[in-house]
Amino acid sequence: MRTKRTTQILAASVLGFALVGLAGPAMADDGPDTDGIDVSVTIEPLRVPGQVSMTVADNTGVTLNENGTNAAARQFVGTLPTVTVADTRLPDEIPAGDFWAVVGQASQFSATGSASTIGPEYLGWTPRLLNGSTSGVVEAGEPVSSVISDGTGAAAVGLQGQELLVSTANSADEIGSWQVNADLVLRTPVDVTAGKYQSTLTLSLFNQS
Repeated sequence: MRTKRTTQILAASVLGFALVGLAGPAMADDGPDTDGIDVSVTIEPLRVPGQVSMTVADNTGVTLNENGTNAAARQFVGTLPTVTVADTRLPDEIPAGDFWAVVGQASQFSATGSASTIGPEYLGWTPRLLNGSTSGVVEAGEPVSSVISDGTGAAAVGLQGQELLVSTANSADEIGSWQVNADLVLRTPVDVTAGKYQSTLTLSLFNQS
């Protein structure tokens, strides 16, 4: 009888050990092993596309003063405020063959208090590049004279859609900023009606490719 009881106890002990072994994983509360991986990213600021822009120096207008009058014409002169063109585009933003130009157009001169007028064809200019072009791509426009020629050989067509500053065939060849002004010359008939006259000179920046 003692031998039989011992056998049952051994069986119970083995069974108890086996249960402990089976129950082990179910009793673990620590969860699975983990290993963290850092994920990072650097976001650069958005690149703002460059552009071609034009600014005119602060001014109160241009007053033309009589100087150089002769038997052929009454002559009045002045100086255009400094005009700056800046190109902030990167080379890969500039299409092949792209160019830009600043063009001037004068309106008719109208007399204060009367119906007298002087057409824009009587106003001329001589553009002058104030800071050099490193490649020669940017140039001052050609001089133009009043229809009453000033004798310099400049085209006597007046200030009607004439270039003040221009980049040639490929503006990608030179990027930067440039300054230009111009000598203004109004040459009228000698019998022009006396009075105070007013005109507007409009400068426009064109970009073409």
